[in-house]
Amino acid sequence: MSETELEILQQLESDRQRLHMSYSNIEHRVKPVWMKHRKWLLFLLSCILLAGMVGLINHLAHHFHTVTPCLSPACQWASARLSTSADPFTQPCDYFLFTCGSDRLLLDSERRQRSHGFTLHAENQRKSVQSKQEDGGLRENKTLSRKAVLLQYLKKILETDSGMNSSAVQKTKGFYNSCLDTKSIETAGADPFLSLIKKLGGWAVSGQWNQTDFNTTLGLLMRDYNTFPFFNIYVGKDPYEAARGINKKYIQIDQPDLLIPIEWNSKTEKSRAKTETLRPFLASCQQYLNLLGAPKSSSLIHVGSFVSLSSQLAVASSPLDSRLSKGQLYQHMTIKELQRQAPAIDWLGCLQAAFYPLPLSADDDVLLHNLPYIVQMSNTIIKWQNKPELSNSAPLHTFMVLNLLHTLMPAMDSRFFETAKNFSMALGNSEEEAPRWKHCVLETERGFDSVLTHLLSKVTAQKEAEKIIQSVFHSFKSKLNEFEWTDQTSRQLVMEKVDSAIPKLWTTKEPSSEAKLDLLFSEMIVSNQNFFSNYVQLLSLRQKKRIEVLITEPEDIDILSVTPFLFGKKLLFPLGMFVPPLFHPTYPRAINYGAAGFLVAKDILHLLLPDISSQSKTVNAVGECVWTHYLTVSEKAGRGGGFPLSAAQQQEVWVQYTALQVALQAYHQNLMQQPNDTSLSGISYTRLFFRSFSQINCEADPYRDSMPFKPSFLITVICAKYNLCPTSPQCSIQTKQNSLQAC
Repeated sequence: MSETELEILQQLESDRQRLHMSYSNIEHRVKPVWMKHRKWLLFLLSCILLAGMVGLINHLAHHFHTVTPCLSPACQWASARLSTSADPFTQPCDYFLFTCGSDRLLLDSERRQRSHGFTLHAENQRKSVQSKQEDGGLRENKTLSRKAVLLQYLKKILETDSGMNSSAVQKTKGFYNSCLDTKSIETAGADPFLSLIKKLGGWAVSGQWNQTDFNTTLGLLMRDYNTFPFFNIYVGKDPYEAARGINKKYIQIDQPDLLIPIEWNSKTEKSRAKTETLRPFLASCQQYLNLLGAPKSSSLIHVGSFVSLSSQLAVASSPLDSRLSKGQLYQHMTIKELQRQAPAIDWLGCLQAAFYPLPLSADDDVLLHNLPYIVQMSNTIIKWQNKPELSNSAPLHTFMVLNLLHTLMPAMDSRFFETAKNFSMALGNSEEEAPRWKHCVLETERGFDSVLTHLLSKVTAQKEAEKIIQSVFHSFKSKLNEFEWTDQTSRQLVMEKVDSAIPKLWTTKEPSSEAKLDLLFSEMIVSNQNFFSNYVQLLSLRQKKRIEVLITEPEDIDILSVTPFLFGKKLLFPLGMFVPPLFHPTYPRAINYGAAGFLVAKDILHLLLPDISSQSKTVNAVGECVWTHYLTVSEKAGRGGGFPLSAAQQQEVWVQYTALQVALQAYHQNLMQQPNDTSLSGISYTRLFFRSFSQINCEADPYRDSMPFKPSFLITVICAKYNLCPTSPQCSIQTKQNSLQAC
């Protein structure tokens, strides 16, 4: 941008500031009848100047400044992607009349709600395959999944050979490549797992079992294989103590994630194995034994015992909300007292194994989250140990081995995966199979999250990302001054909350050095053609992580996090939000602000103003105004049947409309500070901003169902409000006879 253009813009800003000062000087001399309107006068005059200023920016940038093309590899990729996406400026009105990811008009859609007497436990509702919406980040229906975008980028990092890699990075990429090597996995078949069974003393299913001690085997599974068949163990604080400033951490013992499907009857307040799933569950267990070479003549006996034992353990389990209402969470108890109440488990021995080499004593406190289950589990084990007719079939040992198989399922060959998939389908789950690379990225993250965090931190332009966060937050705060509040108290509460918030990028205070990471994984030997061995080694590393969490305050960064959150007064934005195609340091800033900037603004509004509809009249007014525009377009397209928006829909329309305004204002303010931006395909700055937004506007977030139309329609509303757009959209909401109210 030329010096003349800058002088004009600076003059406009100077005039606006002088106008504000002049108004402040005379406001005490005006007649009292005007006093109550002074804010509206200032707001109106500011809007006029702002509209003129941003219009001039666009006019100067579009007509008098030759944009500099961005030619970086990232920009070339972004340009190719842009050329295959729909340009909202050239789309007919029908384009905006469909909701995101749908081929049906919203006006024809109906919402359905279902309720059931029985509900599945949350533990049994987890899906092993990501949803369709996460496949590829941006599907053909243009639905954005931030998580899928991040996984794609991590895939690129893992598959890029950057030359000189540290030992830990080499092992991370070696683990990922061994996961991709399905040929070696299929060739090995079940042999690696069968060898592991022999290492544990065999099992009665094959007729070769060394009569190993129950608690010794349980301790080994907990220590070396991160497997907890009868109960779960993790580490954390007592929230009731933490509220009093006590930050001591405890070993916590919970009910396990049983493999058998469970249902909870809220009337009788009891669990049971889900009856209609017993047959497919038994069939899947039978198939696992067949794949492991079990004699068909005896496998049914072992499967029957496994299902029976699982069913008995399920009876004492209960969902979290039930345990919370009964006060069964965070019960303090010494290991000695726990041993007295549940004697079947050698608690001190097993916990010492799980946290070796930490010194634990019988007088140490642990926290329990379902003592009735623990007591019943112990009684059930004793009962099965005292069945002489089952002494040769060793049902408890078989139960532990099959739980170990479940732990190692990600490293098994495709026959085991197909068996699990068939069982899932029998339960009514319709899951799309995830591509192998996604499975491998997720498994790599589970074991090498610290290395991936290090790699992502290296390639993410943290300074530029931080600048977008701060710029958008500043624009958001200035936007609050335009709101019409229900009362002064509401305004004060919101402003205090916003003023105290500290937005920042979520990073560690002391990033792990390559030397520290090399030391952490020094004992691991990675083979590019032995995924099973690599996976088993990672399980043993998790024991070290448990110890670290118990004795230190590790700064864990969730590398797969893609949405910000509030932590005290901090508003933390994860690194995963700032990856291509949402953000790249070499992109034109218009792209970064149109995509990442809009998402940052939308997240800020959702996080800091969840109750804004009851605090400000602006939400309803803006929501209805935008909806009026939409209905006008609908009528022009020959569609009718308008209906009033719900409160949730009004708020979401306001959130996304405001977020787009905030991001655009942040970008224009950035242009004022740094006039020279680059572009793609010669597209003007503002239009490129809107093109970037339109590529990610359909997002698979929790608020998606509350948005009654494609958010890209908001471009036409904003173009009608200000003289921002170099050309009018094909679907214009203004006519020669009627100019609708600006929202």
